[in-house]
Amino acid sequence: MLLEVCVEDIAGLKAAVAGGADRIELCSALLLGGLTPSTGLMAAAANMPVPAYAIIRPRAGSFVYSADELEIMKRDIDVARDAGLLGVVLGASLPDGRLDFETLAALVTHAGTLGKTLHRAVDLVPDITEAVEIAVSLGFERILTSGGAKTAAEGIATIEQAIAVAAGRISIMPGSGVTLATIDQLWPRLPISEIHSSCAVTLTETDERLIALGFSSPSARRTDTATVQALKSHFSAATS
Repeated sequence: MLLEVCVEDIAGLKAAVAGGADRIELCSALLLGGLTPSTGLMAAAANMPVPAYAIIRPRAGSFVYSADELEIMKRDIDVARDAGLLGVVLGASLPDGRLDFETLAALVTHAGTLGKTLHRAVDLVPDITEAVEIAVSLGFERILTSGGAKTAAEGIATIEQAIAVAAGRISIMPGSGVTLATIDQLWPRLPISEIHSSCAVTLTETDERLIALGFSSPSARRTDTATVQALKSHFSAATS
């Protein structure tokens, strides 16, 4: 089982690699679902011995993008390519939640030979069958999805449907709320080869000045090496 770990800073990146992550999803602002990472973080990830994909998402909120935002996303894809990353994580929606084929096609074309993951914009679609077919037609390698629910465990029925529609043509990668406590609800029930997790623990901010001045939140989630190792060990134990 391939374990993809999403990280938002250099400490998380190093923790994921040290814990044995097989691939990195590189982000900023994970509490908002992940935004495009900085150029510096992309460069750092490219020097790690683990492949990394950068999410290309220019802002929080909906995945409905303007022409100006599309141009920004193309430039961010260029930055990821120039940094030496293996791939990018893309998504775009129409106002009704369906995947925006034209915008996605433009992004995929611009990404060229970079690897491509379709992100959780797919969790807003009204018809998962249509979404899978669009992803296949555009040449995505995989779809990251929680099955349209808050967590993958809650959306397992839709994930199963997506896997059936995919029929081996594209990988369906469950993500959101994947932890040691929930993994057995997903695997080996689901015929999957990769899974996505933050492998994070909650840390408390002890500097009240940072909180008072708006520089920090009272608590934060951080990628944890031991948690990555534990999830990897769970897969190994289950297949031995």
